Amino acid sequence: MGSQDLMESLLRGKLSILLLFLWVCAATGSVTYDHKAILVNGQRRILISGSIHYPRSTPQMWPDLIQKAKEGGLDVIQTYVFWNGHEPSPGKYYFEDRYDLVKFIKLVQQAGLYVHLRIGPYICAEWNFGGFPVWLKYVPGIVFRTDNEPFKAAMQNFIEKIVSMMKAERLFQTQGGPIILSQIENEFGPMETSIGAPAIAYTKWAAQMAVGLNTGVPWIMCKQEDAPDPVINTCNGFYCENFTPNKNYKPKMWTENWTGWFTEFGGAVPRRPAQDLAFSVARFVQNGGSFVNYYMYHGGTNFGRTSSGRFKATSYDFDAPIDEYGLLNEPKWGHLRDLHKAIKLCEPALLSVDPTVSWPGNNLEVHVFKEKSGACAAFLANYDTKSSATLTFGNGKYDLPPWSISILPDCKTAVFNTARLGSQSSEMKMIAVNSGFSWQSYNEEPASSSVDDQITAYSLWEQINVTRDSTDYLWYMTDVNINPNEGFIKTGQSPLLTVMSAGHVLHVFINSQHSGTVYGASSSPKLTFSDRVNLRVGNNKISLLSVAVGLPNGDLHFETWNVGVLGPVTLDGLNEGIRDLSRQKWSYKIGLKGETLNLHTISGSASVEWVQGSLIAKNQPLTWYKTTFNTPAGNDPWALDMSSMGKGQVWINGHSIGRHWPGYIANGECGECYYAGTYTKTKCRTNCGEPSQRWYHVPRSWLNPSENYLVVFEEFGGDPAGISLVKRTTASVCADIYETLMTGQMLDSGNVNTKAHLLCPPGKKISHIKFASYGLPQGNCGNFQEGKCHAHKSYNAPQRSCIGKQTCMVTVAPEVFGGDPCPGFAKKFSVEALCS
Repeated sequence: MGSQDLMESLLRGKLSILLLFLWVCAATGSVTYDHKAILVNGQRRILISGSIHYPRSTPQMWPDLIQKAKEGGLDVIQTYVFWNGHEPSPGKYYFEDRYDLVKFIKLVQQAGLYVHLRIGPYICAEWNFGGFPVWLKYVPGIVFRTDNEPFKAAMQNFIEKIVSMMKAERLFQTQGGPIILSQIENEFGPMETSIGAPAIAYTKWAAQMAVGLNTGVPWIMCKQEDAPDPVINTCNGFYCENFTPNKNYKPKMWTENWTGWFTEFGGAVPRRPAQDLAFSVARFVQNGGSFVNYYMYHGGTNFGRTSSGRFKATSYDFDAPIDEYGLLNEPKWGHLRDLHKAIKLCEPALLSVDPTVSWPGNNLEVHVFKEKSGACAAFLANYDTKSSATLTFGNGKYDLPPWSISILPDCKTAVFNTARLGSQSSEMKMIAVNSGFSWQSYNEEPASSSVDDQITAYSLWEQINVTRDSTDYLWYMTDVNINPNEGFIKTGQSPLLTVMSAGHVLHVFINSQHSGTVYGASSSPKLTFSDRVNLRVGNNKISLLSVAVGLPNGDLHFETWNVGVLGPVTLDGLNEGIRDLSRQKWSYKIGLKGETLNLHTISGSASVEWVQGSLIAKNQPLTWYKTTFNTPAGNDPWALDMSSMGKGQVWINGHSIGRHWPGYIANGECGECYYAGTYTKTKCRTNCGEPSQRWYHVPRSWLNPSENYLVVFEEFGGDPAGISLVKRTTASVCADIYETLMTGQMLDSGNVNTKAHLLCPPGKKISHIKFASYGLPQGNCGNFQEGKCHAHKSYNAPQRSCIGKQTCMVTVAPEVFGGDPCPGFAKKFSVEALCS
């Protein structure tokens, strides 16, 4: 019996017992904890969790995402609660559509999974304003996240609102519901260190307030070393094996194992190798960890204007096991699924005894969990980042690749190794299905000051104080009079206009003519425009369009951070020298004319004259575009290829897809990614020299069968003819399997055959074997190459077993491929099949 078969057989037996137990305890439940683990209904559990944020997908996507999470071996779905989505204005609550929290939790319950509800209400999460509603900033006397009465009152009011909703729907485990854990605050420890005594008092208050709500389930605080009893402190990070709870009677929990990292406009796209992610989990569990959550398991999309400041992208893919579009990110999803199976087989031993630890060699470590009843599990680790090791353990020898851990649920058979990718991988492609849109355009005239302006001041105002974040855009407008005797009139040396802004983007117009654009970066959002501008004799209209790219989502007292043109604004080169315009009369206009007219809706678009055909505007700033299209056939996820555009926003049938900014090219260094060694967010990156984000997710549920209304607002200037609707599809599926089990089979345990599995998406079948090699093939899925050792009959078996089928398997053994092409070498079988 192979290791996969062994795992499946043992898991089936455990699952039947667990289901019986859950059925008996379904009416009510209890959740407690001890030094080993969370206890659900009195039973210690190793809990595997994954973050799925309900507003970052659609309700139509939720069931499939949850089911894929369950099939991936998850026990728990973790989500934040998004205060600014639920209470957009004081006392006015919203729990519908993507913000239907109760529906989301009930879907998780129907799937048989638990919920970890991270109420916060501060969430960070690269979400606009860290999840806080903007109105909170303007509560008199408020200071965020400290011992401040106005803040605590608002926070407690929202927490109580959420808890009362959960109780009313009987969603806590003690009521028979799925919620087994809740979180108060979020990563506050570093802030507490900076703030001091008021922050320490606030931490104690928050913990007491939460526990006093009597939910019946434990509360946690992540990255909070002084979390007061009975609140559990937990770890966040790429690695948490050395984390220790602040009391020895609390379990070792990991609330955020970062599966990748977020994308920023102007930055390269981070990727975290599946091998390293699995290694981090195995190392945490062998060191006593009993709860681990993947942040993110499905990242999704920052629809609308929900992405946070410092230039967070619309995509929140996070290199998660389920990608932004809801498809499996292979091999990461499958590799983790197999890891979870192996860990569950070890659960009785892991939760019963502490390990015996030994160090049999340099960079080698062995953890053995052996209880008196006979249950035994072992973790064999090789921490060397370059060299493999052969480790003698018990009666066998085990091959350990660099930076890897092998898991032995019976202390004999290695059923999984973190560095051996035994699961299927996929090559995903974006294929254009509609690039022939018939566009119409409308040019928005720059706003300029007039005697009728309703908002004026003899100073420069902070942007959010004026807009209340109702829009990304604020116009700053003033007049400049030029006398005929100014020297520059004769010399032709135009004056130098300098505008200093707190960010994030600035468009400058002089007498309605575009004079330049500047923008900041995530590392430095502040910016300065400094250029010579054409001024005429008499009155000149200066119009500055300040653009916010999300509000800050964290750091010390981020409610005090500013956006917009704060000055000074000066003109240099006049007879008088430098003229400071900062304290003259300024007019303000909130938002764009097109926003006021609701041009993103069909009804609103009828209020203006649109240009079509050869007359449509191209490469012009402040331009609106619209078109209609029919939904193509098929079930693949959809996206818009916006690579021909600069920056702006996109709507489909009135739904905001989000901000687009393909004009911001990714800076940084990209190259080969080696899985071994400590991972950082800058280690494995892609897209250097390309747009940080080219494709923008279009949820299928937002589309009609026909006459879909697509609107694009373009700030910088672009060519809409280059926009296309694309489908994200699995172009090919691959397997890359060693003949001795990729999952770490004992070298001396006899001839155990491994099988390469291939599976096309529903509705597709394997049409062609693009590559097959048994021997020493090189490369990855999509770019495999034959190595110095290759069996010439490598194609025969997959062609015979797989063509015309949705799924197939090929046994990896020398006789299947016509014999051993290079005796004495550990060989593997790499295969790539096209799905159509």
